[in-house]
Amino acid sequence: MIVFPEKPTDNEPAGRNDAGRRGADSGVVSLRGNHAGSAEASVLPVSTGATLRFLTSVLRARAVVEVGTGSGATALSLLEGMAADGLLTSIDLDPDAQRTARAALTEAGVPGNRTRLITGVAQEVLLRLTEGAYDLVLIDATKPDYSAYLEPGKRLLRPGGTLVFRGIVPDSDLGDPARRNPGTPRTAALHELLRAVHADPSLVPVALPVEDGLLAIART
Repeated sequence: MIVFPEKPTDNEPAGRNDAGRRGADSGVVSLRGNHAGSAEASVLPVSTGATLRFLTSVLRARAVVEVGTGSGATALSLLEGMAADGLLTSIDLDPDAQRTARAALTEAGVPGNRTRLITGVAQEVLLRLTEGAYDLVLIDATKPDYSAYLEPGKRLLRPGGTLVFRGIVPDSDLGDPARRNPGTPRTAALHELLRAVHADPSLVPVALPVEDGLLAIART
């Protein structure tokens, strides 16, 4: 059973002043540093960015896939924890979002050979990527489609790799049984995902109480 811990009540997460520490070491400039006042910095909560950076760091990630490019803030957090020669593949259906992300990555000093941005339907693109070649796969996509990404994401992971779903606490209510609303599409989708995860003995999940929740799933 996955237990959803209480979300932090402090609006200023512990360690905020350390948010950009790894940027200089990895050749990536943190948006939370030089660009802290920009719109980019407000896209990704500090606690979420720090957690993603921690995961890529502890995995010593050299190959990462991101579904949902957005503005590029998440990509920067992932890159900050990756190996200096690591490659981030980011997939999004919206070409405008990818242009915005590319500009943000360039402004932040990310070398062009550190990222591969692919415009297309994520589920189709994932099937074209090399099986078992990735250290971490982040799913930040349309929430009712959670479970549709489980098997494609798992397929890409090396043994010991991690699949991460962002936004796994629908309406901020899932962690409080008294307030759960099983009738919402997001809640139903999450329950379907959790059932599938629990049915697979090769997966080890943990819910992380940052922002609206991260679900990290290790492949054994």
